[in-house]
Amino acid sequence: MGQVVCTGALMKCSFGVAPSALMVLPMNRVLACNMPAANIMDNKPLVNILPFGMCQSPANPMVIAATAAALGVLTPMPCIPNTVAPWTPGNPKTLIGSMPAINNSSKLMCLWGGMIAINFAGQVTVQT
Repeated sequence: MGQVVCTGALMKCSFGVAPSALMVLPMNRVLACNMPAANIMDNKPLVNILPFGMCQSPANPMVIAATAAALGVLTPMPCIPNTVAPWTPGNPKTLIGSMPAINNSSKLMCLWGGMIAINFAGQVTVQT
């Protein structure tokens, strides 16, 4: 059993240099400890997934350009998340807005190659 993820959950990207907080819009009207709970479709860049400081991914076009300008020295650039697929795995037994809920073991992939993981679910009492 995992903890239900809600607004304020702390996330870490494998290519980001800083943690970020998950933003869940209150559209589904499901709360976990008085905070909107997340489902697998809360994956929208710059709406739900905020930047992770600087990006160090060698697949990110901005990092590629900056690294080339620096004669091959890896040069991090500002993070702009590029997430298009839903969180995996969701919990099909717990539905939020007719979509599976995510828990603290769910992952999200960025198109630049980073894996986004939940470090803290935003609450500690509600489990899936």
